[in-house]
Amino acid sequence: MKPSISDLMKQAQNMQAELQKAQEEMAKAEVVGEAGAGLVCVVMTGRHDVRRVSIDDAVLAEDKEVLEDLLAAAVNDAVRKIEARNRDAMSGVASGLNLPAGFKLPF
Repeated sequence: MKPSISDLMKQAQNMQAELQKAQEEMAKAEVVGEAGAGLVCVVMTGRHDVRRVSIDDAVLAEDKEVLEDLLAAAVNDAVRKIEARNRDAMSGVASGLNLPAGFKLPF
């Protein structure tokens, strides 16, 4: 039995609501990016906003370039964690859609 147009529209609306909820949850999520075995930590939201930066006092005795490198590495670590978390969340929402491999959501 084929689903009716109204059933398909209702399914699409439900999927859109789930997608929006997932996006809101991803935006609120926070991850911690680390570098130098935790000497530099960055807390970032799912929207890639940096909330906090923590720098161990031991790093302050190092050259400026060392601190810059550690800070960049911690930010990059946080970005990778956010992207992985978002990818996992979206795969759960899209699991019933039969999308082609490599297709990215949201559209």
